Amino acid sequence: MSDSQPWVDDGKSRPPVWVGHIALGTRNFDASESFMRQIGMRSIVKRENIAVLEMRGGTHLVLRANPEAVPNIAPFDLMVEDLEAAHQALTQMGLQPSPIQPGKIHQSFTVREPSGHQIKFNSSHVVGLV
Repeated sequence: MSDSQPWVDDGKSRPPVWVGHIALGTRNFDASESFMRQIGMRSIVKRENIAVLEMRGGTHLVLRANPEAVPNIAPFDLMVEDLEAAHQALTQMGLQPSPIQPGKIHQSFTVREPSGHQIKFNSSHVVGLV
């Protein structure tokens, strides 16, 4: 490897790495897939027991049908530009988000998807290039 390491973050551009895929098992596959689209993810592919949904930045959620999936805290959280607008939109959709809570870094709220997983929505702290 060269000393210059051109792939390493130089602080002047976007970082050279990002999360590619995250996975979530669901007992209620069709409803969970619909929910993810409803909250703003883009459907890439949907088959009988697997769906791939895209988020901002190109990260893909791989949703898998799993009748044994245990509802839990999702292994990821989501960030939005305007937390209050997101909370209001999810409320208007009838999704019953929790109240917005202050935090040390983010304000946040949670919502349950149809399989019972709790998903946290955070305010964004991103500034500059992303």
